[in-house]
Amino acid sequence: MSNILPLTEEHEMYRKAIASFMEKEVVPYYAAWEAAGEFPKELYKKMGDNGYLCTWADEKYGGVNGDFIYDYLLNQEIVRVGAHSLSMPLHCSIASPYLEAYTNEEQRERWLPGCVSGDLVTAIAMTEPGAGSDLLGLRTRAVKDGDHYVLNGSKTFISNGTICDLAIVAAKTDASAGHKGISLFVVEDGTQGFVKGKAIEKIGLHAAGTSELFFEDCRIPAANLLGKEGQGFKYLMEKLQQERILTSSINVAMAQRSLDLAIDYVQQRQMFGQKLSQFQNTQFVLAEVAAEIEIGRCFIEHLVVRHCRHENIVKEVSMAKLWLAEMNIRAATKCLQLFGGYGYCKEYDISRQYCDARVYSILAGASEVMKVIIAKEIGL
Repeated sequence: MSNILPLTEEHEMYRKAIASFMEKEVVPYYAAWEAAGEFPKELYKKMGDNGYLCTWADEKYGGVNGDFIYDYLLNQEIVRVGAHSLSMPLHCSIASPYLEAYTNEEQRERWLPGCVSGDLVTAIAMTEPGAGSDLLGLRTRAVKDGDHYVLNGSKTFISNGTICDLAIVAAKTDASAGHKGISLFVVEDGTQGFVKGKAIEKIGLHAAGTSELFFEDCRIPAANLLGKEGQGFKYLMEKLQQERILTSSINVAMAQRSLDLAIDYVQQRQMFGQKLSQFQNTQFVLAEVAAEIEIGRCFIEHLVVRHCRHENIVKEVSMAKLWLAEMNIRAATKCLQLFGGYGYCKEYDISRQYCDARVYSILAGASEVMKVIIAKEIGL
């Protein structure tokens, strides 16, 4: 149990329940899902039926008014079993919170119960072929037409893109207004002109359902505008703190799993008449990895506590995202090396750790973008 997080008995019960669910409903099938390039959407419904999704939602929508620690624990237990492609943390902690924070009561009643139950799966669609971290470069347009908006454009690298029921889409409603010309819309699956591309083949996270999304004269009811027109950039910036805390916590959990796999392997592998774990180099390498993980865990859990207090910690979260993503990659690389040739084989989980880790210095703001934010925050 963490010495930093203020865990309650309810938190611990939730963690144990998630851990049990993962072992029963995910671990036996995950390799097959990775090979197939997708996990069954029905898994969302199973988790929703057990009360594991969007615990932060109000009770009248099916939630338990839980704090962000529940989201953190869900994330940790998914990563602990190596199921990195499961997108429930994205749904619960990144996309669906927009539907609570910036909606009116009619919209919340329409969407939140489904998010909690697993009947509605969400995605957030910001990135475009020519615009990632630079949101001012968005080319997707939304033009008001009576009681609808007409949406045209495309998005790429959208997690949950292949299975989403609701896509929160960033589009320009006023191309001349800079960041004040960006708005957010909820596009529902089945809307005419909304087309999901096939899953993008990646070097890791194979079952994540990452795809392109296309909008061709897509008519969206004006009632699906999220918040106020022209406030989309502001809303995105407000939610990036939680997104980057989530991805930072993923990096710590992934690095821990790489370490656990390596420790188990080196204690069994024989070389030159002794266990690989008995060589000083092995001990030094894994000691360094363990030290970095513990430092990272203390830092991110400290930030989780501050985030639960609604503090503005943009600088610290950017630091965490930068350092922990790179640390995760270092840990996976060092641990794989100890497996020798076996580490390069798909049958060993360490190879998946290595491939899956690589994306975290890119998504949710690349390391270079984090450095820019940190530089500004320290007065440069």
